[in-house]
Amino acid sequence: MRARAFVLINLAAGVSEDVLMRLQKMGFVAEVHAVSGPYDMIAIVDGATFNEIGKSVLEKIQPVPGIQQTITCNVIFLEN
Repeated sequence: MRARAFVLINLAAGVSEDVLMRLQKMGFVAEVHAVSGPYDMIAIVDGATFNEIGKSVLEKIQPVPGIQQTITCNVIFLEN
């Protein structure tokens, strides 16, 4: 089973459209949405492992101009 995470993103003012377009072009980003509330954007990302996701966030998402902060929430698949 592949790993999945929600990345909560805070942005600088006026960059949301550019950041959205950049994230949509990243192959490991399954979905990205602008949202209201304490975060400006949420990306759903996939990887082979949680470590791979972490490296992708650090090396590819965080350096995007206008992204100020990220919080990565790994999805836990609960089985009955």
